Amino acid sequence: MRGTDMERTQSTAGDTDPVLVAAARSGDLGALTAALADGADVHARDGDDWSALDWAAGRGDTAAVRPLLAAGAAPHAMGREARRPYEIALAAGRLESARELRAAEDALPGVPAPRRTWEPYCRAYPAAEFGRFPGWPANGGEEEMLYLHHDLTVTRSLWHGEDVVFDAVTPEWERFCRETLAFAVPDDFDLMP
Repeated sequence: MRGTDMERTQSTAGDTDPVLVAAARSGDLGALTAALADGADVHARDGDDWSALDWAAGRGDTAAVRPLLAAGAAPHAMGREARRPYEIALAAGRLESARELRAAEDALPGVPAPRRTWEPYCRAYPAAEFGRFPGWPANGGEEEMLYLHHDLTVTRSLWHGEDVVFDAVTPEWERFCRETLAFAVPDDFDLMP
């Protein structure tokens, strides 16, 4: 098939969808490869406003993600759900595809990479743990729990900036937090099962 016959195929929902999208949705790598070789539009979307890359991402079909990206599919494109293919793969727990898509997003020239850490973020520690830092002020009970936040400030409150105990962030403090307390703001991949 060529031309308009190649561009559209009947979906199970009764909508008419581009053949490339239908191939990605069904996981038919042969049909996907043939559609790409025939010049199918990698930016086409189906009746649900999903592209072939969205479907491949959601299925965790890295073998389809790679040729779609190589053919020019936009890793940062979003449909009406306002989710990038990376976010679709992440939500579906498709780590390998998410890694491919994240690398493709990071490689886009002139497009800043989206934030991928969970901020604001905090982690609770017993006050005594902070007392191991040489510059720690003696300002509370050793038994109380304190919260270390993404910007390395410490509060008595779970809420960032509320009831601040320590905010003298120095390179030494940062090293103490990372090395001694093993503190790190989780990345998207850290939260996957």
